[in-house]
Amino acid sequence: QVQLVESGGGLVQAGGSLRLSCAVSGIIFSTNSMAWYRQAPGKEREWVATIFSIGATNYVDSVKGRFTISRDNAKNTVYLQMNSLKPEDTAVYYCNAQVWVVGGPKFTNYWGRGTQVTVSS
Repeated sequence: QVQLVESGGGLVQAGGSLRLSCAVSGIIFSTNSMAWYRQAPGKEREWVATIFSIGATNYVDSVKGRFTISRDNAKNTVYLQMNSLKPEDTAVYYCNAQVWVVGGPKFTNYWGRGTQVTVSS
C-alpha cells in the first residue's frame, strides 16, 4: 500500500510564501517522477510542476520564477516552495508520484488527497 500525504497548505496574503510537502510511504523499490497539480474551484485539475529522478524540473508558465519543486530521495518526499503568491494560485494542491512498489508492477501512478492553499488579496 502506497500513501502520499501532503502538508503545508494554508491561508496567506498575496505576496507571501508557503512550502508544501508530500511524503510517500510504503514498501517502495523506487520513485520516478514526482509532481504537483492544483485544482481551483470550478476548474479542471492543472499540472503545476514536475521533478524527475535525475533532478530535472519543468513548470507551467504561470508559476515560473515563483515556485520551486525539489525532492529528497532518501525521505521519498517532494516539496513545492511557493513565493510571491497571487490570489489566482488559490486551489487544492495535489501530489503525484510514479512509484515502483516492491513486488509490484513497474512505476504506477499515485495521488495524494490534496492540501488547500488560499491566497487573499
